[in-house]
Amino acid sequence: MISKYIENANFEDTGFSYTLSLISGKHKMVILYCLMEYKVVRFNELKRYLKTIADKTLSQNLRELEEDELITRTVYPVIPPKVEYSLTPRGESLMQVLDQLCVWGEQNRREPVRRKKA
Repeated sequence: MISKYIENANFEDTGFSYTLSLISGKHKMVILYCLMEYKVVRFNELKRYLKTIADKTLSQNLRELEEDELITRTVYPVIPPKVEYSLTPRGESLMQVLDQLCVWGEQNRREPVRRKKA
């Protein structure tokens, strides 16, 4: 029997769903974590930090994070162009959540299970 409460519930209306929509994807949380750790980071530094990300994918993720007002993009009028990324106050407020994910991971880390070859 379905609970009368869950019958009318909609996950998409929750704060959890909204938060996930901002940080979902393979790279956004890592980008935010990098900015939390290093404060101000340039595009190529982010690319080296993420290792296997394509320029287009990194640009798209940065654009989305900027549109969601989690990061700020500062362009300096020099040649070659210099662009730096940093957290906004809104993005900094999210770092408490990401930091708790790190704490949980450190406290609950397990060695990978090695499977026997058949």
